Amino acid sequence: MSKAETGQVNTSAAEIYDEFFVPALFQMWAAKAADAADVQAGQKVLDVACGTGVLTREISNRVGSEGSAIGLDINEGMLAVAKNKSPEIDWQNGSAESIPFKDATFDAVVSQFGLMFFPKKITALKEMFRVLKKDGKLAVAVWDSLENTVGYRTVVEMLKNLFDEETANALRPPFSLGNVEEFESLFRESGISNVEIKTVEGKVRFPSIESWMFTEIKGWTLADMINEEQFQQVLDEAEKVLQQFVLEDGTVEFDQSAHIAIAVKS
Repeated sequence: MSKAETGQVNTSAAEIYDEFFVPALFQMWAAKAADAADVQAGQKVLDVACGTGVLTREISNRVGSEGSAIGLDINEGMLAVAKNKSPEIDWQNGSAESIPFKDATFDAVVSQFGLMFFPKKITALKEMFRVLKKDGKLAVAVWDSLENTVGYRTVVEMLKNLFDEETANALRPPFSLGNVEEFESLFRESGISNVEIKTVEGKVRFPSIESWMFTEIKGWTLADMINEEQFQQVLDEAEKVLQQFVLEDGTVEFDQSAHIAIAVKS
């Protein structure tokens, strides 16, 4: 699988991801994911594919000193940023397909916008359920489809017109589980029954078109695909085709929904 398909970035991209992507895209979803997993004080909770740790920090605040939050990610660049921001949290390098914990270890397991990038999705879901205690709750969030996300759909078309299909395709993987039926089928194939899937509405916000494009190109897998001259082409074109998402104050805003799957281990 390519870097785009697995969502793997280098350390410099991870720093940009945390500075720009997290507040624009991920921050608002941390509370929603923690709510879905019903995270409570005193619990032991695992965040799978934690990235730079926005959800793990939300969980840590909720479980308090009597509980524990552990962030697990395979990407060293992401973990380096997470450790630098919150050294008091337990950050561990590891794969979702082979979670390095014993059976029935956690009161809750969460995973926010990571499942789309796992090479073995069913194995990963089985692993998340394995480390849950009886009556523990699993909450997994994925983005809605690209067709239902007009902001990113427009960017993908712009990149295709500017460059080629391969470059445009680098932005497609985050939306690959947007079909609810396909998303739910992964849980059935994993042997996880009684799954409830909620579609939740949200907003994407960037300070400007330039900030949006800088984040998308420099803070994601496209950082290795687009050079500086091409990046300037992106900026010039974006100012033309993305004006529909600009508010009166110059900031960017558009709708972006997500699906959250919730399952309780019996």
